[in-house]
Amino acid sequence: MRVIVSAGGTGGHIYPALAIINKIKKEEPNSEFLYIGTHNRMENDIVPKAGIPFESIEIYGFSKNIIKNFKTAGCLVKSYKRCKDLIREFNPDVVIGVGGYVTAPVIFAAKKLGYKTVIHEQNSLPGKSNQFLSKYSDLVCVSFKNSMKYFSNNNVVFTGNPCSEDAILKKPIKKSVFGISDDRKLVLIVMGSLGSSRINDYLISVMSLFNNKDYDVLFVTGSKSYDDVSKNSFPNNVHVVPYVDGMTGLMKNVDLIVSRAGASTMSEIIALGLPSILIPSPYVANNHQYKNALDLVNENGSVMIEEKDLKGDILVRKIDELLNDEEKIKDMKKNLKSMMVDGSASLIYENIKSLVDGK
Repeated sequence: MRVIVSAGGTGGHIYPALAIINKIKKEEPNSEFLYIGTHNRMENDIVPKAGIPFESIEIYGFSKNIIKNFKTAGCLVKSYKRCKDLIREFNPDVVIGVGGYVTAPVIFAAKKLGYKTVIHEQNSLPGKSNQFLSKYSDLVCVSFKNSMKYFSNNNVVFTGNPCSEDAILKKPIKKSVFGISDDRKLVLIVMGSLGSSRINDYLISVMSLFNNKDYDVLFVTGSKSYDDVSKNSFPNNVHVVPYVDGMTGLMKNVDLIVSRAGASTMSEIIALGLPSILIPSPYVANNHQYKNALDLVNENGSVMIEEKDLKGDILVRKIDELLNDEEKIKDMKKNLKSMMVDGSASLIYENIKSLVDGK
């Protein structure tokens, strides 16, 4: 199979795209790929390191700044023309968009040239790009059942997030790697790959409250914040690190995670049946992390604390409540299991294969 994949901007788009690529590679080892991404975002580094042929286009999202939008519109026209050239030259069997504004000219150009097109939506509330591109897509895959109502297409399939299958297959990381006993419960606190200065400040103010608890805390600060955060004093049961390689491997040995509510993290929490306290970022488009978290909360699979409500000892109290309520934890795990899509990446591959084969 010859496949063009486009996704950009954040790991929430890029890693599901890589998971789809890896699944196609596994099923069809002779497949060839071309990844089209933005020239100045994360994919520009991540994708080439993964050994996948990469082409970049200069494109930006529209904003409230009218002058900047003139430049954005100009880049969009140029990107569309460049995408048409790249697509003609590669001549794919299918073109897949996995989120981010970079996918707009790619999918639009592919459809206009008569190629088969697929988009994958990771969030509960679809992004504007995907809602627009669904009109030009032969297949729309969604991670949450709730997302299906936002698309008028007859070709919408509930597949889950392909990162969930990756999470299940990931090799576990032992607590002992961080100097933590296997006999003690572990709470993982992580606010995405970059961390959050706002949450870090709050955590520093309440860390003394974890002193003498019967569980350990692994506080992942984010690389940029680690030097400043680590200057503070913490209780002996609090372990502070800048990042964790292979985070999902560690999640397999965690009793509770406190995290943002990005799409990939949600898929991993569901796949691993991991009890969680979600603090959705209020700084993302359309407040989509809140919607992601709400999907889990409504199924009694998680607890949510909004960032604006992070005051006093609320987080420590909520952690204590959950860890001391075995029935609540058991129910969370059961409810998460009911939300799990078995073999998400496989399901996406099968639908793409059927499309390519004209079935």
